[in-house]
Amino acid sequence: MTSRPEVPDPLAVSEPSLSSLSTQAARNLATTVKTPPQMQGITSRWLLRTLPWVDVQGGTYRVNRRRKIAVGKGRVQFHQQGADQVTVVPETLTAFPVLRDCTDMDLLRAIAERFRVRHLDVGDRIAEAGRSVSEFYVVAHGRFHKTGPGRYDGEDLLGIVSDGEQIGHEVLGQDGEPTWPFTVKATTPAVVLALPLSDFREISGRFPSLSTLIGDFLNRQSEPTNRKGEAEIALSSGHAQEDIVAGTYVDYELNPREYELCVAQTILRVHTRVADLYNTPYNQIEEQLRLTVEELRERQEWELLNHRAFGLLHNTEFDQRISTTSGAPTPDDVDALIAMRRSTHALYAHPKTISAFLRECNDRGLSPQVREADGHRTLTWRGVPLYPCSKIEVSEQHTSSILAVRFGEDAQGVVGLHQRGIPDEYEPSLNVRFMGITDRAILEYLVTAYYNVAVLVPDAVGLLENCEVLSRS
Repeated sequence: MTSRPEVPDPLAVSEPSLSSLSTQAARNLATTVKTPPQMQGITSRWLLRTLPWVDVQGGTYRVNRRRKIAVGKGRVQFHQQGADQVTVVPETLTAFPVLRDCTDMDLLRAIAERFRVRHLDVGDRIAEAGRSVSEFYVVAHGRFHKTGPGRYDGEDLLGIVSDGEQIGHEVLGQDGEPTWPFTVKATTPAVVLALPLSDFREISGRFPSLSTLIGDFLNRQSEPTNRKGEAEIALSSGHAQEDIVAGTYVDYELNPREYELCVAQTILRVHTRVADLYNTPYNQIEEQLRLTVEELRERQEWELLNHRAFGLLHNTEFDQRISTTSGAPTPDDVDALIAMRRSTHALYAHPKTISAFLRECNDRGLSPQVREADGHRTLTWRGVPLYPCSKIEVSEQHTSSILAVRFGEDAQGVVGLHQRGIPDEYEPSLNVRFMGITDRAILEYLVTAYYNVAVLVPDAVGLLENCEVLSRS
């Protein structure tokens, strides 16, 4: 029986016949070209680059200021369990200037229980200029325009009111029938909590401590102050004869704020076998240390912005915060932010916020200027550099903020704090200390960074809040 000839499988891949050494085999004798370890998490860290740093040898930096009499308002916080189950957190009612020094929790709870939820649609008004004030409000959610009669007919925009802010708190210590000096209208669907003025006065009759707080508040309001709320310095000017010259002195805060250097630490571990045998062409300990320091610096910048005790985003005074007029950050909004202080040296924003701002500029036919900064091309607005900073986070509602900063001790601005010359210093205010070798033959190094940031006067920092970053369809 004759055998059938084998038919080659068309899907089979035949091994080509080689007449020279293959590249796969040759690589066994060759040395590959390697890069040092790369790290995607490294950002530009513009805040760390641009901050002026002050050497704090004592570990603590004290900011002395003139005594401030006028008490600014804060922001109230809320608990929410449903559309109609929104309640005021009693402890946060001390954000009202008249309740600033209140320590009576029973009083704060009694006031918090009297707030009632009210839902508003676009265009609804909760206050009208000239009408009697029957209740005051805190905004749980939404945006309002505060307007007043204009000099040349129409209405002027006096300000924007948004989440956590108060409307009508000025009348809490007044007697009689006060009237609204402005009109407040909702520009988005909103939720407010209303407290009738009659209820507040009834609580005042039941709690003597509230009457005392109101009296202290009115006494503070009657003391002479400058436009920043600081105790006035009596001066004489414009006289030509032998008039009596006013005598005065400058009063200081009795309890100035102190900033202690914050710490960020980690323990770097490298096995001795790795350090002994695998140090060519790159030193393993040096590369491990380099990437660890990069991560520490990333954490340092995040803390300088977001730490609740000293971070710039949480320590900006509420009267230095403004909200966008229409959602996306417009050139008008950024102009208003810059105009709030005598000098602005830098603006910082998330890249998505910068993109939203540029869309608004494009719609108006405007083009921000570009300049060189530290070898990089950066945008500027009104001559102020606008730096990208991904650590100014975007919220779940797709909103973010733009931070405006004035720098330096001479300008009464913002300064970074660190300490040079610490033991085993690797970089300024960052040291690396060898901790020893464990019983598992692992080398351990303690890597530590010390830092903080101080705001010398309140208007050194400002925020443009509620910047919508998504493009509108």
